[in-house]
Amino acid sequence: MTKQRIKQLANNPQFIPDIYNYCDRWCERCPFTTRCLNFALSEEQFAEPESRDIYNKLFWQRLSEMFRLTREMLEDTLRMEGIELDARDREAAKEEELLKQQAARQNDCARASKAYGDLVDKWFDENNEILQEQRQVLRDRLQFDPTDAACLDKAAGFEDVLEIIRWYQHQIYVKLMRAISGRASEEMFPEDDLPKDSDGSAKVALIGIDRSISAWMALRNFLPECKDELIDVLVQLDRLRRQIERDFPDARSFVRPGFDEIHA
Repeated sequence: MTKQRIKQLANNPQFIPDIYNYCDRWCERCPFTTRCLNFALSEEQFAEPESRDIYNKLFWQRLSEMFRLTREMLEDTLRMEGIELDARDREAAKEEELLKQQAARQNDCARASKAYGDLVDKWFDENNEILQEQRQVLRDRLQFDPTDAACLDKAAGFEDVLEIIRWYQHQIYVKLMRAISGRASEEMFPEDDLPKDSDGSAKVALIGIDRSISAWMALRNFLPECKDELIDVLVQLDRLRRQIERDFPDARSFVRPGFDEIHA
């Protein structure tokens, strides 16, 4: 990958600008991968199977190369604008970002979403045996009749709800941290006529919560013996959802490029 290649891809009109800023990073389930610059860059930069393995040296080489190219392109842009950042400027910017992150971590929504992520880990650890038993029941039924469509659907659905819960488990916190720290920057430099990035990030967090709630509700049907304890998880998520909607009242109405637009 070169800077020239990145610029060439970025100028391709098929890509929807900024669509990758407000997605859930679940490319395997996304209908817009052919219109996403980030996906195209990733497919080229990490084309070989070895480059997608975090335990492989090639993965870290390619990732480091991408970071280097991004930094160089940012510096090129700043120079074109007549801006030169010295070591002190970089250190000051780093310190400012650190302070924003520290403040964001103290936010009630951030703390609640972090607690939810920890709760999910705890629940899966404590209920691993029950989950394995459910898997075994489904496997036994399929071994008896591999063509049992209802059982096949149930097995796929069971794994799907678990995957959804795990996918959004920590992402809710990450998106909220971006929303909270981003709002601090927006308050320093208000642009009233423009959509706020913080609202977009908060919306992605809310979507993650919505989907997680649906998945937990479905899991209660798979595991009736856990119905009562899962109520606590659902209450915690719903409480967080309502708090985010109060703190970011415009988040739900934020129009995410691509996802919330009508395309021919």
